[in-house]
Amino acid sequence: MLTQVRSHERAVQLLMVNQFTINLGFYMLMPYLAAHLSGTLGLAGWLVGLVLGVRNFSQQGMFLVGGTLADRLGYKPLIVAGCALRTLGFATLGLVDSLPALIAASAATGLAGALFNPAVRAYLAADAGDRRVEAFALFNVFYQAGILLGPLVGMVLTGVDFRVTCLVSAAIFAGLSIVQIRALPARRAADSTGRAGTESVLAQWRSILNNRPFLLFSGAMIGSYVLSFQVYLALPLEVRRLGGDGQFGTAAVAVLFAVSGLSTIVGQTRVTAWCKARMAPGQALALGLTVLGLAFLPLLAASAIPVPDRGVGLWLLAAVPPALAALLLALGTMIAYPFEMDTIVRLSGDRLVATHYGLYNTICGIGITLGNLLTGAALDTARAAGLAALPWCVLTTVGLLCAASLYGLHRTGRLAAPRPQPVPVGAAP
Repeated sequence: MLTQVRSHERAVQLLMVNQFTINLGFYMLMPYLAAHLSGTLGLAGWLVGLVLGVRNFSQQGMFLVGGTLADRLGYKPLIVAGCALRTLGFATLGLVDSLPALIAASAATGLAGALFNPAVRAYLAADAGDRRVEAFALFNVFYQAGILLGPLVGMVLTGVDFRVTCLVSAAIFAGLSIVQIRALPARRAADSTGRAGTESVLAQWRSILNNRPFLLFSGAMIGSYVLSFQVYLALPLEVRRLGGDGQFGTAAVAVLFAVSGLSTIVGQTRVTAWCKARMAPGQALALGLTVLGLAFLPLLAASAIPVPDRGVGLWLLAAVPPALAALLLALGTMIAYPFEMDTIVRLSGDRLVATHYGLYNTICGIGITLGNLLTGAALDTARAAGLAALPWCVLTTVGLLCAASLYGLHRTGRLAAPRPQPVPVGAAP
């Protein structure tokens, strides 16, 4: 893996390290924020939900704007601005206790993500060139490594004081801002000075909204995000339902995250190389969604087993099926993710790439929110009606339907790069 990293351009290497550091700083703080708000500051539950919801809304709602600015102003300014804004937001979260200031800080951290996320991916796609799939596979390794290590560092720091966690995280983003200002080469979209650079924002947005294959692809890929997110929602809830909230339940939930992160770190590049050698991108995407859907079969099978009252049997039932599901979810994501990122670039026609990433993130973010609401409703219905298999049947069906949709887009040629539009006679070059 390190040999592959060194084979890429210096800017690509820096972007991968940046993403690891971004996730390290983010995930060392965010998992413990709710406890700080409700415990240390004594906020009511609905106020905690408001503060956290503002962060998510400001990020999802501004992805399109962040991507548009990146295409117009260049990728580096948006990456630096996002990191600097997150520095301010995280420091504020640790230093204030008034509700208006907390909401403003939460909004700033969300907006920061909307600024740098589309820019980072567009920059990586541009500099990786024909090696985009391999580059995004490596990118996902660094991404998952940050997610895996961040909560562990945060647990140690929060054991001292949550404010220490906030300030250390802010310092990480401040240092990252300085490094990128000094070391990250300036990079603009290839079309930022041509016709796309002179179009109005609304005209650019209309052109993307008229890109039917891109919208169909975005809609089909919502399922991948809904399913992979269940590592944080349905699987921990299932572990807690069977294993309780004590030490065993906590350890079993930690195993879920470890299985997901470590399997990606170890296997991502090998899985991507295997898929690229044997199938087209559309086939790999369909296979990834199929695996994501089938990931819930261990839980579906376990739902038919009578739940023991106690002992080793109960522990195995609470821990093993969710861990297998987490492993399969990680495998499905490993298969799909590099080809997903590459397909967005191809469907954009290498034009307004960051804007396409921004709109894609918004569509999938809305889908995750709705999907989690439906998943939560299915879990509640299953418990109330005694239908333990219901949520796993629903999630498996979602995965298989999305896989079929992607395979249909592939078979009809809608995942191929669009043909260049002819330039009218007399038009400026």
